[in-house]
Amino acid sequence: LRFDEQVRVVVFKSQVKGVFCAGADLKERAKMDDAEVGEFVRRLRNLMDEIAALPVPTIAAIDGYALGGGLELALACDLRVAASSAKMGLIETTRGLLPGAGGTQRLPRCVGIGLAKELIFTGRQVDGEQAASMGLVNHSVPQNSEGDAAYQRALTLAKEILPQAPFAVKMGKLAINKGMEV
Repeated sequence: LRFDEQVRVVVFKSQVKGVFCAGADLKERAKMDDAEVGEFVRRLRNLMDEIAALPVPTIAAIDGYALGGGLELALACDLRVAASSAKMGLIETTRGLLPGAGGTQRLPRCVGIGLAKELIFTGRQVDGEQAASMGLVNHSVPQNSEGDAAYQRALTLAKEILPQAPFAVKMGKLAINKGMEV
């Protein structure tokens, strides 16, 4: 995707109704030794960094649960659209873990340090409406009977981006991202 000049916007969505991404399989992770866990987390973090570094806008269409690594995936995207009924949270602390794929850096940039600490320390889950009110998602939409309301709104948002000058959009993304590091 990074090198395909025809790609102008990327929308991430799930094929599983009611779930955007439920995060890592903790039963599988429990079978890993420390070295394997370290490698697993490193690769997951690299994947999220690669998504965040895509030169085109990325939109997460959250039509269901986005928990743990699932919310970290959404946070790696530039924009997030959620169904009002979606459930999101960095719930790792409820499992004796820490968000390891960038959530501890990306969530505070989205919602502020105090609220990010509260959400991570408590492992609290929020719905789409709450997420919109705190700035975690750009838009919250009522879920439809097909279960893809967030995806449909994400497509509308992508269609708003498409007519804009590709180079200007890419440079805007780069300037914002670099500016956030200063």
